[in-house]
Amino acid sequence: MLEVLLRSSIEDDMMVVPAFVAGEWQVEGPPGDRIGPYLGRVVSRAPQAQPADLERVLRFAKESARTVAALAPASRAAVLERASAAVRADRDALARLLALELGKPVKDGRGELDRVADTFAVCAAEARNIGGETLPVAGWERGVGNTALTFRAPVGVALAITPFNAPANLLAHKLGASFAAGNTTIVKAPPQAPAISAALVALLVEAGMPPEAVQLVHGGGEVGSVLCAADEVAVISFTGSPRTGAAVARAAGAKRLVLELGGNAATIVCEDADLAHAARTCARTGYSNSGQSCISVQRVYVHESRYAEFLDLFTERVRELRVGDPLDPATDVGSMVDEDAAERVVAWSAKAAADGARVLLGGTRDRASAAPTIVAGPSPDALVVTHEIFGALVAVLPYADFDEVVATCNAGRYGLQAGLFTRDIGRIMSAWRDLEVGGVIVNGSSNYRLDHVPFGGVKDSGFGRESPRCMIEDYTQVKTLMLRGTSIWGEN
Repeated sequence: MLEVLLRSSIEDDMMVVPAFVAGEWQVEGPPGDRIGPYLGRVVSRAPQAQPADLERVLRFAKESARTVAALAPASRAAVLERASAAVRADRDALARLLALELGKPVKDGRGELDRVADTFAVCAAEARNIGGETLPVAGWERGVGNTALTFRAPVGVALAITPFNAPANLLAHKLGASFAAGNTTIVKAPPQAPAISAALVALLVEAGMPPEAVQLVHGGGEVGSVLCAADEVAVISFTGSPRTGAAVARAAGAKRLVLELGGNAATIVCEDADLAHAARTCARTGYSNSGQSCISVQRVYVHESRYAEFLDLFTERVRELRVGDPLDPATDVGSMVDEDAAERVVAWSAKAAADGARVLLGGTRDRASAAPTIVAGPSPDALVVTHEIFGALVAVLPYADFDEVVATCNAGRYGLQAGLFTRDIGRIMSAWRDLEVGGVIVNGSSNYRLDHVPFGGVKDSGFGRESPRCMIEDYTQVKTLMLRGTSIWGEN
């Protein structure tokens, strides 16, 4: 199946993308078309799951849970290691799928696939480390003469709902960690990226993942809602908008949840910063993937003494970005997910300008391609400051006092990640302590992530942490064994 998908993408055919249900690839069902935002034509078509399909998926998942749990961690790790090598081998072809379906430049796509390979490798390593504890029960009088042990057992059935902006790497995190933990996983692919989702599932199956371990379905919110509410599902990992995340939580009820729900990321540039480095970094990470990242640089607060200088440097660096065909290896900024998303950049920048801000670059679009946009000095209540734009726009604002800018960053509803450019260790420590975010990146922008490091937010940015080790904890449950009258600690 993987070869079929990759070959059709290279031949510029419309990709017929199957679902993977109960160990079988199937294309039956009402078609859902994905129009490539740069090409403006249908690039992939996937069958939309129907109620009978979902019943079959859930029944098979429940029946398969014990089979997957019986695999030794070493066997799971070996599959993931083979998958990691396979991703590296097919990196360029897989990046082409991202470019066709999402308008993501192939240079960004290749970077995402490198991360997928790393993520599978880290998941394999974490599978090998799953264990338990011998508890110190004899440290208390009532425990003398007994032994207690624990191990981490799979929860059974996991549901992975992935977003369009990083569909490959986030699928790797969710499915890779779930399989490492010994679960069977139902994957609900984003409607905007069915082909890359199916390609990765096919790659894993060809690497030896048992068909009992994964199923892939396509569809919209109604499909996700049914799966979230299903009794068979024990844990849900969802990445998407706060509104949809709230709906997931309502449907899920008492299930375990890992929710990553977006952000409005701020980066602070202090007066002692290396300004050229800060400007170059913010330009590169503010517009990669057309700003469609939950940690993309959206707000940059620059100390007032260096504000004008930073704006000049930043504008120069952004002007150098190449906008165009995502299949061109030289392209830095491709298309956004659709024309509505690109129009949001245009409308919000125009509104900010009407309220007194300066639009130094951009503020325009060509169909789904939004020009990299810089908005200087917007009002504190401007949409580009208070809401997540999820697009190719960066707002730059001056600040006078460090404590006040920290408070400003904390005033919003989101708290995923922040950037900080400074050499002052005192400021670094106070920012780490006081910023209401899940992570602080020092001498880098908000848009930086290592996939083996805990990642997640606070407030409306969600809860739980997405790194393989943290996710395996969410995907497993502690089981205790108490041996009465048998002690390794001594009897007296």
